[in-house]
Amino acid sequence: MPELPEVETVRKGLEKRLNDFYIERIEVLKERSIASKDGSQSFINNVKDSYFGNWGRRGKYLIGSLLTREKVSKGFLVVHLRMTGQFKLLEKEVLPCSHTRVRFFEERGGELRFIDIRNFGQMWYVPSTKSVPEIVSGIKRLGPEPFSADFNSHYLEEYLKKKTRSIKSALLDQETVAGVGNIYADETLFDAGINPKTESRKLKSNELKRLCNSLVKILNISIGEGGTTFSDFRDLEGVNGNYGGQAWVYRRNGKNCKKCGVKILREKICGRSTHWCPNCQK
Repeated sequence: MPELPEVETVRKGLEKRLNDFYIERIEVLKERSIASKDGSQSFINNVKDSYFGNWGRRGKYLIGSLLTREKVSKGFLVVHLRMTGQFKLLEKEVLPCSHTRVRFFEERGGELRFIDIRNFGQMWYVPSTKSVPEIVSGIKRLGPEPFSADFNSHYLEEYLKKKTRSIKSALLDQETVAGVGNIYADETLFDAGINPKTESRKLKSNELKRLCNSLVKILNISIGEGGTTFSDFRDLEGVNGNYGGQAWVYRRNGKNCKKCGVKILREKICGRSTHWCPNCQK
């Protein structure tokens, strides 16, 4: 599943490449891709005849502003890529593949195509009279953004002080911190030198400071590399993310730790494959 760095990479691409993209027509090829309560036809009617404006991100959600021809707000297009969703920008008409779910056509002949192999990705239209969390309920439950002032060791200490679950499980919970998934939870815990099975409430103040610093550091590195590609992730131009080649532990089970040489372990924690070094993360 795309995590914060991959979604941020897509956000940057959408903002850079969709200048003056006027949505003249929309085709919804798979109804379940549209999460708006009134279905695809209402979605089409509300989103077409709009310019794409700025693109934001909240956790793993993409939030695109929609503007009239007079550049007045028409609301927002919200997208969650889920496991395999990706956007592709085409300059001329090409026959869609079988995994194409939604097509946005501009008046000059270009197309923004949403492709989703597993078909779990979703889109919402949010009118300008509503806030995004009012329509997209999942956003209400998100914890602080890792790069925000609200995410710090004092926050974590207070939030985790009664949590008996593992710190790996806590990091995967979007209510703890928004945007972190399996890859960056493993990489962050390795960088911070914390065993993923440690009970959240037992982490000391200095460990929580390391954890915060490591998460921001790892996410920044990955964003600089365009995210991680181990299977399906591509950016707007179909290019793989490059962070995967730099991973310290993720999917390196059985290989030697790059720091100490001990074999990297893999074990299921909270139902997710977890990778760590038993020497560096005691």
